[in-house]
Amino acid sequence: MKVVRVSEVKPEADHGALFIGDVTRQGIVSDSEDYNLAMVNFAIGAKNKWHTHSGDQVLFVTYGSGIVADEKAEYPIHTGDIVHVVAGDKHWHGASGHSAMSHISLTKKGSITTMFD
Repeated sequence: MKVVRVSEVKPEADHGALFIGDVTRQGIVSDSEDYNLAMVNFAIGAKNKWHTHSGDQVLFVTYGSGIVADEKAEYPIHTGDIVHVVAGDKHWHGASGHSAMSHISLTKKGSITTMFD
């Protein structure tokens, strides 16, 4: 068993091609053989580009307000909300224009992210 205090995990800037704006990531569980778990922190207005995952993704909103979008609509999300993104569903997510937003991202180990411009 392992207890992780997210407040003690140093946020690291994520300047990857997937993100637009200021985003930090805190690795929560990296030694699992089954899944990836990370806290992702979006500054006001920061988001990621359209993308898909080869496995399902679950987002647990832990702070602030944001948006998750698929090809049909944009959906507001807030602290306490949970989002289930089905494998292959083209989507993006990020902070709103008036609030920062943090979420925990849970994905299957080995899931491949494909980004679209």
